Amino acid sequence: MNTLEQYDNAIQESRAIFLKKAKDYGTSWRVLRTISIVDQIYIKAKRIRTIQENKMQKIGDDIASEFKGILNYAVIGLIQLELKPDDGQEPDIAEAERLYNTVTANARNLMLDKNHDYGEAWRDMSQESYTDLILSKLLRIKQILGNDGKTLISEGIDAGFYDIINYAVFALIMISGGRHKG
Repeated sequence: MNTLEQYDNAIQESRAIFLKKAKDYGTSWRVLRTISIVDQIYIKAKRIRTIQENKMQKIGDDIASEFKGILNYAVIGLIQLELKPDDGQEPDIAEAERLYNTVTANARNLMLDKNHDYGEAWRDMSQESYTDLILSKLLRIKQILGNDGKTLISEGIDAGFYDIINYAVFALIMISGGRHKG
């Protein structure tokens, strides 16, 4: 299987979870502010790191499911950046899926561009590195939020969320290929 097929499979599995949760809960995530989304991703990434360090876990959700959750929350973060925060309207499931597909298509294109320049260096990285990079991106986003969303020279919040999506996808690809523990 090539990179695009692996990437699309990881997105497809995560999208299926997103849509099932949308049927269960609607788009209740619309009430979340950016900092709350960052904190949700942080909780999941911190759990992965704790499992990696302790080499054991006590609750059922595996590392792969946490990376899928990270991916989905990063997509939600990007959707929230695009939608007006207090328009009072929740998108229906079809619109939420359309928005999800737009964000993940953008992430996929970014991955292709970076793969061109970096030569798929991510395939040689450890799962621990993906986790640490996600945590680092979250700290950067928190700093940008503390600066009222402004940066002097750095990429913005959206770039951080896109990188988080791609790190999560890379981790899922490595797990599904048996190279990393899931």
